[in-house]
Amino acid sequence: MNRPKPRHRLALALAAAFALDASAQQAPAPQEKGPVAADAMLHALEVHYPTPYRAMDAAEVKAVLDRVFDYLGKVTPADVIDKTTGAPIADLTRPDPNAVLKPGDFRLTSYEWGVTYTGMLAAGAATGDRRYTDYAIKRHQLLATLTKTYLPGVLADREHAAAPIKSFLNPHALDDAGALCQSFLKARMEGSPVDYKQMIGICGDFVTKKEYRLKDGTLARGGPDGHGGARMRPLPDTLWLDDMFMGVPTIAYLGKATGERRYYDDAARQVLQFSKRMFNPRLGIYMHGYVEGLRDHPEMHWARANGWALMAMVEVLEVLPKNHKDYQAVLDQLRAHIKGLASYQSKDGFWHQLIDRNDTYEETSATAIYAYAIARAVNRGYVDAQAYGPMANLAWDAVASRVRPNGQIDGICVGTGMAFDPAFYAYRPTSVKAAHGYGPTLLAGAEIIALNRKFKFGMNDSALMFQGARD
Repeated sequence: MNRPKPRHRLALALAAAFALDASAQQAPAPQEKGPVAADAMLHALEVHYPTPYRAMDAAEVKAVLDRVFDYLGKVTPADVIDKTTGAPIADLTRPDPNAVLKPGDFRLTSYEWGVTYTGMLAAGAATGDRRYTDYAIKRHQLLATLTKTYLPGVLADREHAAAPIKSFLNPHALDDAGALCQSFLKARMEGSPVDYKQMIGICGDFVTKKEYRLKDGTLARGGPDGHGGARMRPLPDTLWLDDMFMGVPTIAYLGKATGERRYYDDAARQVLQFSKRMFNPRLGIYMHGYVEGLRDHPEMHWARANGWALMAMVEVLEVLPKNHKDYQAVLDQLRAHIKGLASYQSKDGFWHQLIDRNDTYEETSATAIYAYAIARAVNRGYVDAQAYGPMANLAWDAVASRVRPNGQIDGICVGTGMAFDPAFYAYRPTSVKAAHGYGPTLLAGAEIIALNRKFKFGMNDSALMFQGARD
């Protein structure tokens, strides 16, 4: 029996691999006939990617989201109990000083859970699975009922009144109000039966009227402490990039809800004033913290804060009228940020904790936010699908690889303050109990489903590439 020589066996194997993938490769067929050189088809060799390198279909994405949903459904009960006895409290229409939300893994009134409610609404819309929508509406209804019952007592005695959701009823920071408020406004726009008027009144009023601002109106931390000094957050007159998301989308959505142009003006102005101070146009990314009046700012380009800024811009553009005087400026800023981020994506699809420092870990929540916001920008036509669709798919593949079989998500940085040194950020712990990654993962999966329904992405000369709009 005549066996092919080793070189011919390699050539035959490569030719077979190429034949199997010829339609995907879309490479010109060889014009020469007969035996080929050993290097002729090396570009078609199979590659083993640590992160899957492809565009997931809707069923695959939903399978990932379902794991997350099942986990969150188990660990975030929508119940009120007696804090002393642990017994359920059924009648929520009468104030009870012992009433508390039944504890789970995550708090139902945190800003992270405001993002999660929005993510649940998006996942429900993208998948058609009503369970996601019902998750958000059930908890919104609980918060609305508790607001009606406990708000009068809190208003009468803000210091001493007891309430199971007091941080929301008596907010002290944008974290207490903004992201929740946006989820309420979105849900109401999408037809939720919950009566949101009272809750939106609380959080909308805080964001637009009570949060401290610099002299030019920019949302800030570190204002007067009421005793002749200043709050140190961590220094007076400090901007946290996070607050572009914690407050600005709510302001824009209030414009949509009321039709009042002043909200649109304020939201657009916030984006541009934050960006003027904190965006590095050479690098295409933002610093995390800025102190008004400080001469120099060591730039720490924290990934999740850049995510909040990116997310804020796509949310503002979702409702900002296209004829608004600042629409184009906000759109240009979004495009500049996406272009900047593109150059920092790691080979496995993630972004690093400090974006421009590869010696810091690859972080999940920021990557999820980027996957969502970049996919949304492609879907809305803000940026080119050809250039950024593959990046968004790779980012989603990276995030999906961090979702455990039980629905917990690895690699999420815990809550993080602001600093002017890299050690603080580089050594922040990660935890599956860090709430910051769950809402962004739901949002990312929902938007990737929409992206891959609208456009086709496939392999071309071994690269994941745009292959046109779907019918």
